[in-house]
Amino acid sequence: MPLVLSLAWRFRSNKRQNGFISFISASSTVGIGLGCFVLILLLSVMNGFERELQDRLLSIIPHGEYTAVDAEGLANWPEEIRKLSKDSRISFIEPFVKATGMLQKGNELKAVEMSALSPDFAEQNNKVTHVTDEQWHDFLRNENAVLLGQGILAHLNVKVGDKVQLLLPQISEDLSLKAPKSLWLVIAGSLNFAGELSNHIGLMHMSLAADTLGVKNGAQGIRLRFTDPFAAPQIVPELGFKMEPEVYMSDWTRTEGNLYQDIQLVRSVVYIALILVIAVACFNIVSTLVMAVNEKQSEIAMLKSMGAKDSLIIQTFMLQGLLNGAIGTLWGVILGVLMASNLAQVAHFFETLFTIKFLSGDVYFIDFLPSELHWNEVFMTASIALLLSFLATLYPAIKAAKINPAEVLGH
Repeated sequence: MPLVLSLAWRFRSNKRQNGFISFISASSTVGIGLGCFVLILLLSVMNGFERELQDRLLSIIPHGEYTAVDAEGLANWPEEIRKLSKDSRISFIEPFVKATGMLQKGNELKAVEMSALSPDFAEQNNKVTHVTDEQWHDFLRNENAVLLGQGILAHLNVKVGDKVQLLLPQISEDLSLKAPKSLWLVIAGSLNFAGELSNHIGLMHMSLAADTLGVKNGAQGIRLRFTDPFAAPQIVPELGFKMEPEVYMSDWTRTEGNLYQDIQLVRSVVYIALILVIAVACFNIVSTLVMAVNEKQSEIAMLKSMGAKDSLIIQTFMLQGLLNGAIGTLWGVILGVLMASNLAQVAHFFETLFTIKFLSGDVYFIDFLPSELHWNEVFMTASIALLLSFLATLYPAIKAAKINPAEVLGH
């Protein structure tokens, strides 16, 4: 074993060492390990929420929308779709009509936001994964069919196959309200996604909605999905300014972006807080080494009198401190990776054991704790912990090298 490593290990594991120093040393190791463990786990949870946001929520809502300023709809929308389809960043594009109204069944009423889609484009859409294949094909075949969120079905106490009445408000040219238009629609299926969206989202046929609302051009606008949904705020304005008709531009971050922003905010706060936890644990390394240097002044003096250079003393105490940091980091990383990789099963076990629910599907868009481990974040966490451990050893190690052998041995 190299001399530096041998000395560092002996100093660290000396059984005659002061008990308080041993306690501070152990607490620094535990603190670093705990910080690494929690940081890896919480970053993985944030990654899991981001993944579920993209796979679930962003598979229902469009990433970008262009809505015509003209009340008659978007002029020459097939040509605009043809132009936009050439952009490789767009994964799917379709026309739409949006109808906001009230659904009625008996004495029950429910506000709903209907997205009216064209079957010609909808058949190409492989993103509507929240409905069964049979229900999806029933919807495409029947112009009077509608797909409704589970929350709406539960509120109206209806099921697939029932008929519901859709009331659409009308506004005259002098901005006065007119009697609402009424449509009878057949429920072809339920949209099976969790969260608030299921309480107010529905899908119907674009031709029926356009005729009912008087959209003469056949479509109010165009909705898009991108290969990278998180690039929508940059792409939507870029493409919108190139369109010939005047349009209102919107992307998903304006309507549902608060959830994504919350995830990013929590990620930043968690990262800063837990890095500080690791830094505080590393300060214990400073305390441990300072006390160890004071306790082992005679051993240091003897080593220097036998010819040990200052560099050997510095390396010895630096390595002693790094051993604490490395051991804590290693255990923290191992436990963090194991927990992050099996978080869903662990959370389900505790939910079953204590009959609780961490996330309610009625409130959130998922009803389980997601996790996605990114190895670059594991490497970054371990690197930061080791770097802070290294910096914490500098002052005590330099102090040990400045000990005067004659002065110490003279006492």
